[in-house]
Amino acid sequence: MLALPGLPLVHPGDDLAGLLASAIEAAGGVAPGDVLVLAQKIVSKAEGRYVDLATVTPSAEAERLSVETDKDARLVEVILRESRRVVRHSKHVLIVEHRCGFVMANAGIDRSNVDPVEGSDPVLLLPEDADASAARLSQALSARFGLSVAVVISDSFGRPWRQGTVGVALGAAGLPALRDLRGEPDLYGRPLRVTETGFADEIAAAASLLMGQGAEGQPAVLVRGLVLDGPDRPAADLIRGAGEDLFR
Repeated sequence: MLALPGLPLVHPGDDLAGLLASAIEAAGGVAPGDVLVLAQKIVSKAEGRYVDLATVTPSAEAERLSVETDKDARLVEVILRESRRVVRHSKHVLIVEHRCGFVMANAGIDRSNVDPVEGSDPVLLLPEDADASAARLSQALSARFGLSVAVVISDSFGRPWRQGTVGVALGAAGLPALRDLRGEPDLYGRPLRVTETGFADEIAAAASLLMGQGAEGQPAVLVRGLVLDGPDRPAADLIRGAGEDLFR
């Protein structure tokens, strides 16, 4: 894994694929099977996914939840607008089902590492469609380099039964985000019966070791040496359906 050096701060409207291509070229180019893992924030920034809380008027529901969670009512309003439903909430915690299906804190809306010039009190939303964003970037980079470059867009998630955050895939293109190994033999020749691997999540978690969570400034990681066999599948395939979710 290589964290791409020299990537500038990203602003709305920037040619993100061009910036990434230049950074990749400076790092020595790409090889067949490379996967580029991108922090969600730089994709959202390039897509202009900012909201200025100074312009937000909270609803009655947002006001109620803000009292129960001790959160800014304007922020709660934006979270609700990006969500299908509230899953759980308590003091300082608001877990929702994002409109794209992710179950996560605050609908992925963040104030950290957000450029203050984008409003008096800006927050950053997730990409409108992270799989589509990954596909556009993968296509642009593949055309630039003349070979397939897979892309994973990652974000940091907390987990219900574990402390700490890990990187997970919000979007993916050019690889099987979910790999179905059912029917494949194990070490002793017995067929696997239930094994599916969250391939894109595993890649995102590995890359997040280099990306970090604070002021590291390493939002793009090139991963080399993986075997990308299997049909392409988007990160949306990683979301467990309601009919299979025993905790919904």
